[in-house]
Amino acid sequence: MAYKIAIIVGSLREGSINRKVARSICGLRDDNLDCSMIEIGDLPLYNQDYDANPPEQYVRFRQQIAAADGVLFCSPEYNRGIPGVLKNAIDVGSRPYGQSVFDKKPAAIVTASPGSIGGFGANHQIRQACVFLNMPVMQQPEAYLGQVGDDSFDDSGCLKEGPLKELVTVLARAFHDWVEMIHRSRQLLAEDSAHASQRAQQAKEHA
Repeated sequence: MAYKIAIIVGSLREGSINRKVARSICGLRDDNLDCSMIEIGDLPLYNQDYDANPPEQYVRFRQQIAAADGVLFCSPEYNRGIPGVLKNAIDVGSRPYGQSVFDKKPAAIVTASPGSIGGFGANHQIRQACVFLNMPVMQQPEAYLGQVGDDSFDDSGCLKEGPLKELVTVLARAFHDWVEMIHRSRQLLAEDSAHASQRAQQAKEHA
């Protein structure tokens, strides 16, 4: 089945290479992922005073994430860390306290950079946030995409044929399997629990 995936891009630049990577993932036709890029540039800075009466941008963003089966983060690295706009989106989605729309959502992280380490620092800072947000994050394949530039993409802004596109395709398929495993496991656990409760009730009735 096709899973609904919310892609959050940690860059606001229209020509961002991470936005192009996200667009390439959305353009894949055989990955069983129904992807939508969720815009975060219009989100006001998180302020707890908004919890009681949130701005419509907060409401829209939270609804989009809540409706997704999984979340894919595509982000650059700024000064060896997570871009502020992405951190703000994570904060907005995690609040009000106890009502995080990220809770239990399967996740994967892709970071791309013209540099050689492929956004390693940002990648792990996002992972750290996901751990606290109770998001099961796909561990393999890791996606630190280094040496990525404008020449990695065609005129439509999607990845050209070659090793980089092949890696991203492998990642997209692995993420589908990861999302399916998480949701299927939860379904089976719920069914087992329901059957156990039913057997206990039947035993009680025949005691």
